Amino acid sequence: MIILCLASCKQELKKPNILFIMSDDHAYQAISAYDDKLIETPNIDRIANEGILFSNASVTNSICAPSRATILTGKFSHINGKVDNIFPFDTSQVTFPQLFQKAGYQTAMFGKLHFGNNPKGVDDFLILPGQGHYINPIFIGKEKDTVITGYVTDIITDLTIDWFEKKRDESKPFLMMYLHKAPHRAWWPSPEKFEEFYNKTFPEPETLFDDYSNRASAASSAEMNILKHMHLMQDNKVYPKTIEEMGNLVEDITYTGEDRGVRKANAGPFNRPFNRANKEQKKLYDKVLQKISSDFKENWPKMNDIEKTKWKYQRYMQDYLATISSVDDNVGRVLDYLEENNLSDNTIVVYTSDQGFYLGEHGWYDKRFIYNESFKTPLLIKWPNKIKPGITNDEMVQNLDFAQTFLEAAGIESPSDMQGESLLPLLLQNNEKWTRDAVYYHYYEYPSVHMVKRHYGIVSKEYKLVHYYYDIDEWELFDRKNDPKELNNLYSDVNYQKVVLEMKERLSELRLKYKDSDELSKKFIY
Repeated sequence: MIILCLASCKQELKKPNILFIMSDDHAYQAISAYDDKLIETPNIDRIANEGILFSNASVTNSICAPSRATILTGKFSHINGKVDNIFPFDTSQVTFPQLFQKAGYQTAMFGKLHFGNNPKGVDDFLILPGQGHYINPIFIGKEKDTVITGYVTDIITDLTIDWFEKKRDESKPFLMMYLHKAPHRAWWPSPEKFEEFYNKTFPEPETLFDDYSNRASAASSAEMNILKHMHLMQDNKVYPKTIEEMGNLVEDITYTGEDRGVRKANAGPFNRPFNRANKEQKKLYDKVLQKISSDFKENWPKMNDIEKTKWKYQRYMQDYLATISSVDDNVGRVLDYLEENNLSDNTIVVYTSDQGFYLGEHGWYDKRFIYNESFKTPLLIKWPNKIKPGITNDEMVQNLDFAQTFLEAAGIESPSDMQGESLLPLLLQNNEKWTRDAVYYHYYEYPSVHMVKRHYGIVSKEYKLVHYYYDIDEWELFDRKNDPKELNNLYSDVNYQKVVLEMKERLSELRLKYKDSDELSKKFIY
């Protein structure tokens, strides 16, 4: 009896492993567990099928490095200092991997961190410098930097599995951060996916030709329109020589961002990723690249603006979704490894992205706005024997909550200055213990690339209230239930004035709770 009790107690006290999988700019619309119109992602879907899918997961600040800083610290951008991709991260901040390391976990990180070259609390790492490269990427290591030949998504997975096979200490639980570069711009697929997806056609979003009427001026002044701002060379993969040969037949679209001068959209850096390829690799890409340029040369001069937008949208989707197909394949490799090596049952697996992304909605690519496609992020979590398989949750959760969730699941005390809430009550279906009914958002990077105005806001299940500030003073209110595509600003609607007042009051309360203010915002102006 005593022996049975000891065995049972030991099993009960066994700390869970954590596999945190994050991609870069992976829109929830491009995961078939959320929506299968664009692509099937069977391996990522496995996490949802075996666990929980959050339909209202969001970020606090929709841009890469700030999102990652929020995830690591469990704090808003104005607290951890990383308000955009330029302002420095406050290195005195404690990150949750440090706490795991201190508690006896073996910690590792492979892939894209995006800021800092020496992540705290990580026993072993190979990370991409900055954005990193899709082809033959450079990795920063603890001991030395290295260039690895191949395609980045495959390589990051190889490194992760290699660590499991050769470096994992079986006497310790692990925290593995498996971080993909894809599908970040400029969306270079692997050669085989490049060819496969070039032959596909994808449905267009209903708002592809949004005219931005009845919205604040920020929507119409943003510079991320597929027709006007997407680069024919960098993004759509048209050969520079083809553009040059066509001369005046290709209009000179100009990117007028105030972020360090004017850049021409058609003069994007096509060769930056491609020139990293060796001769053999380039041969694998050349067939499709030649088809793209041939198609462009034949059809572009005959197209009107609507047809050009549609052409650019298809080229965008072909490459963007091709990179995601590779991510899905590789997530499957890691999930298979866990199952084949008896690690799955005691491992919490999380799949998320550092933010959402526009896939042609409102005519856009990129992110930054508080509008749904940017603000919302995929969040899928499985934890065998803890999370009921195949459930969905619509509570207002954020990337702010990840750190405290992981710490509580591992039985590690959270620092009192973390600002999120543990998701454990929702994971374990103790929903009555969840108290949050609205989340706070604040975006700072302006004036800069894409020229999205600075704004902050509050989002509940029913409404979204947004304040644009700095060089304009405008408000938006959206009825999320009746206007899910966010096309009608109801801020001045007489029927919604009571809602406006209530949401403004709640917004003030959240800003006070999270220690944000107009005065503090001035600190983060260039």
